[in-house]
Amino acid sequence: MTRILLVDDHPVVRHGIRQILIEGMKSVVIGEASDVDTAAARIKSDVWDVVVLDLTLPGASGLDLLKDIRRERHALPVLVLSMHPAAQFARRVLAAGASGYLTKDSAATELVQAIEQIRRGRLYLGNPPPEWARTPATVSVVPHDKLSDREYQVLRMLGSGSTVSEIATALGLSVKTVSTYRARLLEKLDMRSNAEVMRYAIENGLMDS
Repeated sequence: MTRILLVDDHPVVRHGIRQILIEGMKSVVIGEASDVDTAAARIKSDVWDVVVLDLTLPGASGLDLLKDIRRERHALPVLVLSMHPAAQFARRVLAAGASGYLTKDSAATELVQAIEQIRRGRLYLGNPPPEWARTPATVSVVPHDKLSDREYQVLRMLGSGSTVSEIATALGLSVKTVSTYRARLLEKLDMRSNAEVMRYAIENGLMDS
């Protein structure tokens, strides 16, 4: 019996994943959570074999939850299942302790394969894995790698044209807090304006869709 917790804020998505896992796995029990607080409570109160986690959640981000899981249940495998391309987030979530990364446009059979792999203690980054995962020593560090997770999130939203006020509303933060993140990322990337951030996001494929 494999116990899987699905963490995604879209009921239709959770329903689709549930059906894929019920049909693709021999014996599975599936729980659901739509936000970080609910997921954190279920992880503390119940026993799970795998967490399937979306990055974009209301309030705190999936990355925040991932770090909490690593502190509380360090051996619990987490598969990040995201709409964002692997190039934007895979290295970051692996550094935060994820066991795998898969995009939501992947085949149903690959989702089952990924869960079975991380359940056995293996890392899953696709079949075949991306070039940077096969030869990590050759991967160059890009400027935005030095941003914190929240600064990176603000970078992507600014790069997509969102205002500080819009970002604050979307993330459940104060305008002052978002402005602080903006100031820090501008300093770290040696930039002066939102226009420079937008150009950088476009050139590096970091747009927040």
